[in-house]
Amino acid sequence: MKFKYQARTKGGELQAGNVEAADKATAAAILSGHNLFILSLESSEKVGFAEKIFSFVGGVKRKDLVIFSRQLATVLQAQLSLTDSLKTLKNQTENQALKEIVGEVSDDVSSGLSFSQALEKHQDVFSGFFISMVRSAEVTGSLDTAVSFLADYLEKEDDIVGRVKSAMTYPLIVVGLFIIVAAIMVVNVFPQLAPVFANANVQLPFYTQILIGSGNFVSRWWPALLIVLIIVVLMALEYFRSAEGKAVWDDVKTRLPILKKIYLPLTMSRFTNSVSVLIKGGVPLAQALEITSDSVDNAFYREILHNIADSVRQGSLLSEAFQASPYFPPLVAQMSAVGEATGQLEQIFTRLSNFYSRETDKVVDNLVDLIQPLLMIVIGLMVGLLFAAVLIPLYSLTASF
Repeated sequence: MKFKYQARTKGGELQAGNVEAADKATAAAILSGHNLFILSLESSEKVGFAEKIFSFVGGVKRKDLVIFSRQLATVLQAQLSLTDSLKTLKNQTENQALKEIVGEVSDDVSSGLSFSQALEKHQDVFSGFFISMVRSAEVTGSLDTAVSFLADYLEKEDDIVGRVKSAMTYPLIVVGLFIIVAAIMVVNVFPQLAPVFANANVQLPFYTQILIGSGNFVSRWWPALLIVLIIVVLMALEYFRSAEGKAVWDDVKTRLPILKKIYLPLTMSRFTNSVSVLIKGGVPLAQALEITSDSVDNAFYREILHNIADSVRQGSLLSEAFQASPYFPPLVAQMSAVGEATGQLEQIFTRLSNFYSRETDKVVDNLVDLIQPLLMIVIGLMVGLLFAAVLIPLYSLTASF
């Protein structure tokens, strides 16, 4: 069997690859024999169809992670050691999947792994941003502060998602009912009316012809269409979980107008807060930017921040590097210039983080207020078109008598 692994050398260098072994224990022994410190080890054999479907549902929910982060921040601020804190949280965690993960993380930390290394084994639960913030805090020695920020951030993220879901619930129910009614009419009603109109030589509008043709096609080929739809959905989900798919989605988030309005201030809030924490902990600016690049969950921003870190290391001003990038708002460059002039970059980044955090809330509130009326208008137009496709030919039919 082949096993995919991530490991660190004695010098701390990260390595990744595949190893062949009879079982997982043998694979672990082979890697340990090469003086590698294993971070993750899993089978690279193809996952079964049922397992793929199961991986898309269940597991650790965002709410569970929010509760865990808040509890961890609380116990760390109470001066408990990390090991004791994790053991305490393991007993308090209600979600069984998260309970097992916390237990494994606790065991890894007790055996000598750093907290971030232990979390890296569970990247399907803990995001790159979460792990990077913990790693940054380990450098600066401010783990309780970082976990507290993560708890606040995850709570805000959960609140944003909750508000959007709440605003979308009623419109989605109406859209769902409309789709069901429209499907019944297109598949069952329109094909039965078509012969009546044809015998009466009624000239059908083009949109009525399209709906009748669509109904005939769907009623004849619906099993094949259903299979194709399922395959396309599964392939799309699998693609967007791959490295290439994630890069494409990152590009969409930075270009699509509505998503960009939410994603940009959210990313700026993450970035500026992380840099502020690192500078406050005494980390040099270039190194802080490199560490922060891993906490930004976007391939474009990650590469840009690495380039900016190189520019700063070569003597360029941070504000000039920001100004040269179209992915950063002008405000970031302007405020960075003020911070460089006054020697208060840490305070400037903290203010930027607070500003973009408020900006995120404002954008979400505005979008939530607009979603329902916009969807209602769209649904009204679609309902009007659907009934016009029936009523106009019927009017022509009655007028011919």
